[in-house]
Amino acid sequence: MKIAVLSSHTSSLFWFRMDMMKDFIKAGHTVIALGSEPEADWKKRFEEHNIDYRQLYVERNGINPLKDLKTLMSLQSFMKKEKPDKIFSYQAKTVVYGCLAAKMNGISEVYPLIAGLGSIFRGRGFKNNIVKTIMNIQYRAACKSSKIVFFQNQDDKNEFILNGLIKEDKAVIINGSGVNLEKFKPTPLPINPTFLFIGRLIKDKGIMEYLEACKIVKANYPEVRCLLVGPFDSNPSALKPEELNPYIENGIIEYFGEQEDVRPYISQCSTFVLPSYHEGTPKTVLEAMAMGRPIITSDAPGCRETVINEINGYLVKVKDVQDLIEKMETLITNQELCKKMGGESLRIAINKYDVKKINQSIMKEMNLI
Repeated sequence: MKIAVLSSHTSSLFWFRMDMMKDFIKAGHTVIALGSEPEADWKKRFEEHNIDYRQLYVERNGINPLKDLKTLMSLQSFMKKEKPDKIFSYQAKTVVYGCLAAKMNGISEVYPLIAGLGSIFRGRGFKNNIVKTIMNIQYRAACKSSKIVFFQNQDDKNEFILNGLIKEDKAVIINGSGVNLEKFKPTPLPINPTFLFIGRLIKDKGIMEYLEACKIVKANYPEVRCLLVGPFDSNPSALKPEELNPYIENGIIEYFGEQEDVRPYISQCSTFVLPSYHEGTPKTVLEAMAMGRPIITSDAPGCRETVINEINGYLVKVKDVQDLIEKMETLITNQELCKKMGGESLRIAINKYDVKKINQSIMKEMNLI
């Protein structure tokens, strides 16, 4: 079969969905990947894995209806020409317009993934409520046009059901995107306590809470290292370089920018920190777990699924810097606990988040095996 995999973020396709697409190919199917970045930058990289890459016009964070219409027409044109047998889509705009374009072309085998609901769904205010109402209408239409809809956590699934966006029998839970256990393997913990945050530098990821916690922790324990990996972003809640610079200049944070291979940085840390406000299931957390690291993350949708509190790490209150500081300092002063929790993270990663098991679940639901 010919399978189209749609995303509004090309690097996410390449780094987060490659294992899934390769498993589609191993099962004898053809894969076309569609993302927002130029073909000149990405086509050869996808071709190395026997995947055809096409650029899709999509503006990830904009709300201009004319630009969104252009996205819909771009997808409609692609589907009319290529006639894919099945479509797997994720991220808001490619889910919504991918489903609608498929319906326009009589394609019923559409399988969107809701990989976390953004700040719009949990925000407040007049403008936020208007955008949320529009998104609800769009998601309802998308779900109606879908065969089934994948969710990565129970909170997001419940949100869709309670808002009448989907019937329960069409909603399927999977354990995140999974982690490649052959690529992400446990490494020894460093001698000095070291914390690491990996993610887009947007405030919804809890980046400000991490920076402020590191500021206090470094003042109390100067030998501790606090690492930061991730790109600046176009999201409305994105951190600006001038907001980060004081933390770098004062020696609070060691910033490494965006990295294609995060394993060397996970190897340097003794604890992985992601105080996000909401996620689908954070892949960076799963990668850190597979490398034997304890996790400090928020008691929030998508995050709470990865941690058994006080077993493989800690769940902290959302936006609570003091709670985050206390948990970081607990692991600074107890390296044996850090090592024990890291071992539990690895055990959970193997039992629950092995990408091979998750891909098999997806392929079974899509009738690909």
